[in-house]
Amino acid sequence: MIITDPPRAGMHADVVNAILFAAPRRIVYVSCNPATQARDLALLDADYRVTKVQPVDMFPQTHHVENVVCLERR
Repeated sequence: MIITDPPRAGMHADVVNAILFAAPRRIVYVSCNPATQARDLALLDADYRVTKVQPVDMFPQTHHVENVVCLERR
């Protein structure tokens, strides 16, 4: 299993490639930016499928939400 929590800019292409090379059975991807998370999930889509999505409002006084996505290898 790999757990990743990249900065707002999302995962660097080298990180995506390292994850694909490692080929873990499961990935947990935590993100504060749904746009970059969606971009990164699209890069993983050929090998991984999304099994669960859970938004978490850690900062209720703001509009920011953490999004946790679980992926499993196809």
